Amino acid sequence: MIAKLRVAIVQATGWLCLAGMVTTACAATHDEVVDRGLEWLAGAQSRLGHWSANDGQYPTAMTALSGIALLAEGSTTTQGRFAENVRRAVDYLVSRSRDNGLIGDPTRDNRYTYGHGFAMLFLSQVLGEEEDLDRRTALVDILTRAVAFTGEAQTQAGGWGYVSAKDGLGRDEGSTTITQVQALRGCRNAGIPVPKEIIDKAIQYIRDCTLPNGGVQYSSQGGGARPAITAAAIACLFNAGQYDNEFVPKLLDFCKRNLSDISNDGFGHWHYAHYYYSQVMYREGGAEWDDYRDRVYAKLVTEANRDGSWNQGYIGPVYTTAINLTILQLENGTLPVYQR
Repeated sequence: MIAKLRVAIVQATGWLCLAGMVTTACAATHDEVVDRGLEWLAGAQSRLGHWSANDGQYPTAMTALSGIALLAEGSTTTQGRFAENVRRAVDYLVSRSRDNGLIGDPTRDNRYTYGHGFAMLFLSQVLGEEEDLDRRTALVDILTRAVAFTGEAQTQAGGWGYVSAKDGLGRDEGSTTITQVQALRGCRNAGIPVPKEIIDKAIQYIRDCTLPNGGVQYSSQGGGARPAITAAAIACLFNAGQYDNEFVPKLLDFCKRNLSDISNDGFGHWHYAHYYYSQVMYREGGAEWDDYRDRVYAKLVTEANRDGSWNQGYIGPVYTTAINLTILQLENGTLPVYQR
């Protein structure tokens, strides 16, 4: 009887949260889930300092995304609950910096541009709080060369593909483009020189990929409007300082039509889409953010595993957990690139 009563209370709390009715129990559940998630993520780090997706894939990208989630908690390389984990993640990515500026290993990753971009983003956020002079000097050098690599990897159309323009014969893709632009913004905020023409070409790329209905298509070659890439494109424009860009209202309307119903996952890549859409809504603020936040937070809280991880998605639990924890910690305001 007691067990049944506990189940009923848990279910009732979940239903209240999903309905947008924020309660004390709901807020406490959010904190508990974030705490368990961070502990699970820290425990999933390898002894070498990296994280991986399923089957050991994408260690550069997974390490950067996991590091970002730990930074969002407030830890740095020298202070905080997860300082050791952050420091080991930084050391791992530093060890993967190549002479040509690429952060990662193209022989092990057939989509190395993602890892490079997320690594730039993570390391740029670390640089702003880094107190160790030697590590700061190393990070400045690595990020300066990484920015140069990103510029050389840009396609003639202004975007980026899964690999550099040279390796990919000039093919581009929207989601990798957004990863590079957000990383470049993070680097610029941290004091790393970023050529203006790289950003200008990327903004033009988004314009060229925007369809009449406000959706951003998969690539400059077509592929149809994608809600996930459209949400990422708005975040990209915000990161590029284009808050009043003429395309933003149109893109926002498209996203609201397709992403406001958070139960809708028919378009695919739900977590990726809401990783960026949550950034957009947080920047917008106000009642719309409050409503969206309550519904998304409640969904993520109810879907969390008891050990703190999330296992939706074919990439694996490290990816999904890192993404969800970043969403759930946006209001901490610890990462400059996500701040209002």
